[in-house]
Amino acid sequence: MILSELHATSLKIVVINTVTNPTDPHDLDDVTVQRQLERSRNLRIGLLQAGYNIIASIPGDMYLVDRLTQLQPDMIIIDAESDARDVLEELVLVSRDAPRPIVLFTEEDNPSQLASAMAVGVSAYVVAGLQVERVKPVLEVAVARFQADQKLRTELHDTKNKLAERKTIERAKGLLMARHQLSENEAYQRLRKQAMEKNLKLVELAQRILDVADLLG
Repeated sequence: MILSELHATSLKIVVINTVTNPTDPHDLDDVTVQRQLERSRNLRIGLLQAGYNIIASIPGDMYLVDRLTQLQPDMIIIDAESDARDVLEELVLVSRDAPRPIVLFTEEDNPSQLASAMAVGVSAYVVAGLQVERVKPVLEVAVARFQADQKLRTELHDTKNKLAERKTIERAKGLLMARHQLSENEAYQRLRKQAMEKNLKLVELAQRILDVADLLG
């Protein structure tokens, strides 16, 4: 599914919440706890006001990968405490097979956590001061960054494939030139003619020629 074609109401979002509600009343006086709770509240309000489809809010526990595999969200949001390294490590497994935009909201600027976030492919890393009206723009930027990154990855992958195919064809062409005393153009034309006759791509025929040559020594 192409994320740019999705409307806010159809973008399936899973929120991973690592912020624990304080059980000790004295914790409510802690400034960091207050900021975390305010951020979580603003995040929920911002998502609802923007019309995003929150399909689940799940903890970052040992069942995280299984839950995400089952839910198959279009975007993952991490509502994190100061340390979300365990969640990020789990997301490595999920992102490898099914990349999607990941947004992390936290209260602490932790260089180690930032490095882990970049490694897993986090599209937006937002530190402190989340306002309700910022939620939608942040997610839109995250989607745009994710799409740009995926485009670059696809282009790089295609370029590597084309180079590999070219090397295969050049090797097969060189083999024909050596064995049949053909010019470079003659070898290429023979490859091209046989590929058309056999209804194969040029690189497929070239690979078959190389495989047979390896087999026969």
